[in-house]
Amino acid sequence: MRLTEFTDHALRLLMYLGSCHGRMATIDEVACQYGISRNHLAKVVNELAADGVIVAVRGRCGGIRLERDPRDIRMGEIVRRTEPNFHMAQCFAGDTAACPFGAACRLRQSLAQATEAYLAELNRLSLADLLPASVPVSHTKEFLS
Repeated sequence: MRLTEFTDHALRLLMYLGSCHGRMATIDEVACQYGISRNHLAKVVNELAADGVIVAVRGRCGGIRLERDPRDIRMGEIVRRTEPNFHMAQCFAGDTAACPFGAACRLRQSLAQATEAYLAELNRLSLADLLPASVPVSHTKEFLS
């Protein structure tokens, strides 16, 4: 299983915002930090803002920040929201006729259970678990102050 670039950008964005401790960051700032496309990152910002994970404020004094405490943002939740599907095999797409074994196939069930275990393991991690223990002096503001 491989995560999409969209999910990779979402996870990086959240980690960056988590290290800002409530300070507004800009899309350009994050894109420059990670060397990723500003346009792709803007799409990630739009989706995470629509899902209520981050706040996006437009305008000259605007920016982006976390909406929730990093301890309340579960990584499995983010991956589930940002991945388009978890089709591990062709039969996951809904076309059971494509499977030569049909209803007798046990692979589909096993792969589905493995996917759920993967997401459950990621849900054990919060964003706070992924943040560095020490925060640079420029990021010392209280979270969401």
